[in-house]
Amino acid sequence: MRNAKRWFVVATYAAAMAWVESAVVFYLRTMVDRIEPYQAHPLPLATGFGLAELVREAATLVMLLTVGILAGRNWRSRLGYFAIAFGIWDIFYYLFLKLMCGWPHSLFDWDILFLIPMPWWGPVCAPVSIALLLILWGTLASGWTNPMPSRSTWKAWVLNFIGVLLALYVFMEDALPVANQGVEALRNVLPARFNWPLFAAALGLMALPVIENAVWLLRKRIERQAAPERQIAIV
Repeated sequence: MRNAKRWFVVATYAAAMAWVESAVVFYLRTMVDRIEPYQAHPLPLATGFGLAELVREAATLVMLLTVGILAGRNWRSRLGYFAIAFGIWDIFYYLFLKLMCGWPHSLFDWDILFLIPMPWWGPVCAPVSIALLLILWGTLASGWTNPMPSRSTWKAWVLNFIGVLLALYVFMEDALPVANQGVEALRNVLPARFNWPLFAAALGLMALPVIENAVWLLRKRIERQAAPERQIAIV
C-alpha cells in the first residue's frame, strides 16, 4: 500500500473513532448535566464513571497506537502514523461534539482534556494546535520523505521534550496545588486563567522537530535541483 493510501486509511479510522469518542462523551456529559464542562463542580461523583473514564482514556491511547503499529513499517513510521491518528482523532472529536450538542461554542472554551494522572484543563484551541503539529510531524515521519540523520535531530527532540513537559505543567497547573488534598479536591478544580505565554513557549519548542525536518527537506530539494546544473557545468 502506498503512503498516501496508508495515510488516508489511518485518517479514516481516526475520524471514525473520533465520532465514537464524541458520542460517548456526549452521553456521559448529558447524564451528569455537564455538556459544558467549565462550571461549578465540573467532575461530579457518579458511581462507576470515574474508573470507567480512566480506563476508556487509556484504551483510546492503546487503539491509536495499535493502528500506528499496523500501518507503519519501522519504528519511525509507526510513531508517525500514531501521531497522525492522534491528531486527526483530537480535531474531529471537537468537530463532532459541536455537531452533536453545539459545544464548544468557540476555540477558547475551556475543556477537561484528560484525567490521567489528574485533570488537565485548557481552551479547546490548545490541544487542537498540538494536534496539528502531530499531524505535520507524523506525515513527515511516516515515510513520505527520507528521514533526517538521527545525529542531526537529537537537540531538537530534547527541546521538544522540554516543551511537552511545559505544556503538561500548563494543563495541570491548577490541579497540582491540590493534588495532595484528595480526589474530591481535584474534582472541584476550576481554573481561572490559562498561562498563554508559557504555552506559546511550549508549543514553539514542540514544533522544533517539524521545523528542522521541513528545513532539511527544503535543503535537499535545492541540492537535487542544483545537481543537474553542476553536472552541465562540469561537462
